[in-house]
Amino acid sequence: MKFEGIYTPVVTPHRSDFEIDRERFTSVIDLLIDAGVAGLIVAGTTGEYYAQTSQERVELMQLAKKHISGRVPLIVGTGAIRTEDSVYFAEQAAQTGADGLLVSTPPYAYPTSKEIALHALAIDKAANLPVMLYNYPGRMSVSMDEETLDLLHQNANFCAIKESSGDPNRLHLLAREYPGIQLSCGMDDQALEFFAWGARSWVCAGSNFAPEAHISLYKACAVDGDFTKGRRIMSAMMPLMRVLEQGGKFVQCIKHGLSLRGIDAGPPRKPLQPLTEEEKQELSEVVVTMNTMIQQIENEAAAS
Repeated sequence: MKFEGIYTPVVTPHRSDFEIDRERFTSVIDLLIDAGVAGLIVAGTTGEYYAQTSQERVELMQLAKKHISGRVPLIVGTGAIRTEDSVYFAEQAAQTGADGLLVSTPPYAYPTSKEIALHALAIDKAANLPVMLYNYPGRMSVSMDEETLDLLHQNANFCAIKESSGDPNRLHLLAREYPGIQLSCGMDDQALEFFAWGARSWVCAGSNFAPEAHISLYKACAVDGDFTKGRRIMSAMMPLMRVLEQGGKFVQCIKHGLSLRGIDAGPPRKPLQPLTEEEKQELSEVVVTMNTMIQQIENEAAAS
């Protein structure tokens, strides 16, 4: 499977009672597909999979598959502490008709490199689907290091990796030593660097509410190779990236960003709390400024 373009880890909208709002979930899917994203990921961190029951996770992957109706690929996250649970979600994804899996390291358990590989291989054996590995040591506390990758990279199903370590050395390692594993940007403020090193996809939560901006940067760098234009777009996006990352309210910002597009994604599930009015205002101002700047850049490029 070729991963090219913007892949959005879809949020899970909630009603005021914290129950899943399925109608708005499908509205988000339509917004993203109409905007031109390349694929959708269900049960990513942005979708709050960790706060959902197994039944809810399966229902959402089934609902997504039905509503997408073949318009874009569906990738399903298998994140869980126990390998048995990840295998279950992988099996359900395969039965649902998912196009691929997102496989992360098990959180909290602190597995070794070999144990991470065995975890991923068990998932692969259960589902036999294309896999995008997900390396996020900042949240999982462990990394898919060279020993892990050496055990996995010869299996054709492990065809991509979302790299979210933030370590430029990891980016260089993956690009130079593991060219058979497609490199996907998982660190938003390093998108330019990823594209310069050959990444052809970007898994970005901010594309839930700003898909046009993310697609604009992707096209400038990965498609057109115009890094001068790309740097201008990236500069316009950096204030948004700082707001999203500060204060530990990432999911809340993504959800409020959707409200600015007319889709009320509701509150996050506890223990997370919604944004304050001041935080909402800051995000709104940053988004307006970013969109204005990027539109100007695109207009100038079209006129030249």
